[in-house]
Amino acid sequence: MTPEELELATGSFEELQELFEKRGWGDGLPLVPPTPERVDAMLAGSPASREDEVIATLPPRFGEATRRTLAVNAVLAGCPPGVLPVLVTAVRALARPELNLRGVNATTHPVAPLLIVHGAAVAALGMNPGLGTFGPGNRANATLGRALRLVLLHVAGARPGAGDASTQGGPAKYGYCIAENEAASPWESYPRSVGVAAPSAVTIACGEAPHNAHDMESEAPAGVLDKLASVMATLGSNNAPVSSAEFFVVLGPEHAATIAGAGWSRRDVQSYLFEKARLPTGVLRRAFRVTQWRPWLHALADGDAMPVTDHPDNVRVLVAGGPGKHSCVIPSWGMTKSVTLPLEP
Repeated sequence: MTPEELELATGSFEELQELFEKRGWGDGLPLVPPTPERVDAMLAGSPASREDEVIATLPPRFGEATRRTLAVNAVLAGCPPGVLPVLVTAVRALARPELNLRGVNATTHPVAPLLIVHGAAVAALGMNPGLGTFGPGNRANATLGRALRLVLLHVAGARPGAGDASTQGGPAKYGYCIAENEAASPWESYPRSVGVAAPSAVTIACGEAPHNAHDMESEAPAGVLDKLASVMATLGSNNAPVSSAEFFVVLGPEHAATIAGAGWSRRDVQSYLFEKARLPTGVLRRAFRVTQWRPWLHALADGDAMPVTDHPDNVRVLVAGGPGKHSCVIPSWGMTKSVTLPLEP
């Protein structure tokens, strides 16, 4: 989508929404008019010489994303001022080859890029890392997730049909954005755990909507993690036939406190889930004719327990949310890897 100025007969809300719909713009929800004044306000702080610099080229349409086009989409989504650096960094992450955006958009799986914001930017932008972080009620969370989806629709061309082949779609395709609750985490921040040392960072992970796991009773790590492992070890997950696929395990603060209170590290959590999230090899073999498993997994006997991912590093662990003994698992689409980048202007 290349920014252009449009002349309207009345300038009414209804006329503008009808025009957007006729042109195939938007996600089906009302859009904020991207007036020059609003776009300029969204661009505030960006060097004027870089406003039209191409940040990334996004498949399947291979549209060029510039700061100006991102600012237009941020306005359309209703974003507050100051979020553009997050959106710029997220788009850079989308374009990384290991994320495989072309595959993400082409698959029939209901995959959506989850945008996770870390560090000082969470408080600076007024994001909600706590109670209900995946849900409604916070403008920055909601509109940043929506803005990234609008970029995929308008710039990448990932509209249902030729550009997005998802069989049923999913609510995460409207907007999918949370913030890490670093203050409630007993471990180092997620970016530091993957080697990104920066005051603020952005992660993009392409997966399904969250799968809840509740544990109200356990006073030891194993009880909590056994339930999470049971959510991971399902035949319906794309991770089952693709052994290199990641899982994001988003622990609620209470579950994280129970686990860390017993002296367990993040690495301990990854290793335990790798060992526990398993299914009988024979069951997996009978379920799938086409697999992408490591050779050592093919060598297992039918009665052996096969892990649903081939390495503990594929289990990504962070803390988000608020009070309550709930956590969630986000299975990957499969042939994609998450990307974490330091926040850039």
